[in-house]
Order: sequence, then structure tokens, then C-alpha cells
Amino acid sequence: MRKTALIMLTALSLGAPLIAPASAQTPPAQAQPPMGQTMPMPDGKPPMMPHGGAMHGPMGAHHMGEHGMRHGGMDPRAFGLMYRTDDRKLAPDEVRKIAEAFLLWHGNRAWKVVEVAPSGDAAVGFAIATAEGSVIARFTMDRKTGKVTRVG
Repeated sequence: MRKTALIMLTALSLGAPLIAPASAQTPPAQAQPPMGQTMPMPDGKPPMMPHGGAMHGPMGAHHMGEHGMRHGGMDPRAFGLMYRTDDRKLAPDEVRKIAEAFLLWHGNRAWKVVEVAPSGDAAVGFAIATAEGSVIARFTMDRKTGKVTRVG
């Protein structure tokens, strides 16, 4: 028992000088900012979201893809002249264009937008259909905000 303890103590004392220099060269871990504060990008600028606000805290990156861009490879800073109005006043024709642009943006040229019609004062209804005309899903778009809601 005494011999084992002496061997372990000797091994530890011989190994300590070999371990210490390696751990001394390890760079310190970067500190995370407190919740609600912006974490700067390597270029020193705060990361931006499409609505113009900065991305806050560790949860802000869950929709971001590679290189800090949103899905689809669009850099939101490329559209710096665009802004959102409080009331978009969307007409049925405009809702059709937005829905068709969405399909095109995602590379879907086979499906089409059908049955575009006002759905009350606050929304416009539309459906997505196959090339043969079979309805896949139905949606409404809020005329004021542009928010899309699936209804069927």
C-alpha cells in the first residue's frame, strides 16, 4: 500500500511539469454577453435581422444559416432601402403576386396559386394547387401586416 502511494506520488510529480506548459498555452474561452445584449460579429458590427433589429443573445441565431444569412442565402443588409409600413393595404392581386413569388423564391415552378379572394375585411384567402389543379393547402394573408396563416 505504501509502495503504491509512493509510485503514484512520483508519477504525478514527474507528469505535472509536462502538463502545465500545455494548459498555459490554451486560449481563454470567450465570454458570452448577458441576455438581451448584442453579440458583435467578427467585423465589429452587430448582426442584423431582416426587420432591421439586431440579433440578441444566444437564441437569436436559431433561424440563421451559414455565414449569418437567413435561409435562402439572402443577406438582409442587401435591402437597406426597404422598410415596412404599419399598414400594407394588400389587395387580392398583390397577395397573389406575393404567394407566387414565395413559390418561385423556393424554386417551385410546378405549383400555382389559385382561389384568391377577399376573406372578410382584414384578410385575403388563397390556395396552393398542383399543376393539375388539386388544392394542396389553403391560407389567408392579413391585409395590414402580411401575416400568412394556414387554414386548411
